[in-house]
Amino acid sequence: MAHTAPTPGTAGSGSVGQGDVNPWAASGVIFAGVLLLVDGVLGVIKGISGLATDDVYAHVRNYTFKFDVTSWGWIHLVLGIVLGIVGWSILKGAEWARATGVVLAAISVIINFIWLPYQPIWAIISIAIDVFVIWALCTDRSKAVI
Repeated sequence: MAHTAPTPGTAGSGSVGQGDVNPWAASGVIFAGVLLLVDGVLGVIKGISGLATDDVYAHVRNYTFKFDVTSWGWIHLVLGIVLGIVGWSILKGAEWARATGVVLAAISVIINFIWLPYQPIWAIISIAIDVFVIWALCTDRSKAVI
C-alpha cells in the first residue's frame, strides 16, 4: 500500500491554505461570540452604574474627551446591548453578524480607549476582549458555529 504525501495547502500538510479551516480561528469564533455577549453584559453593567450614581467613576479634570458620567452611562448601555445582540447572532451563525461584530468591536476599542482615565482596569479588559474578537472574526472562514 503506497502512502502519498499531501499536497501543499491540503488539510494534512500543516499549513493553512485558502480552503482550509484554521482550528484556532474556528474555535475562536465561538469564543468571540461568547466574549461579545460578556462584553455586552459588562457594557450594560457599566452603563447602569454610570446612570445610577455619579460617584462610581473617577472624576477626571482637564481631559480632552471629558463627558458627563451620565453620558458615559448611556454610551456603554447602548453599546453593551448592541454587542450582546451581535454576539448572540454570531453564535447563531448569522452572516451579517461577523462583519458587524468586527465594526462594533473596533468602535468599542475606541470608546474604551477614550474612557480609559475613568476606569483603567475595566477599559483595558474590554479593549483586550475586543482585540481578540476582531482577530477571531477576521481570521475564520467557516460557516455557522452552532
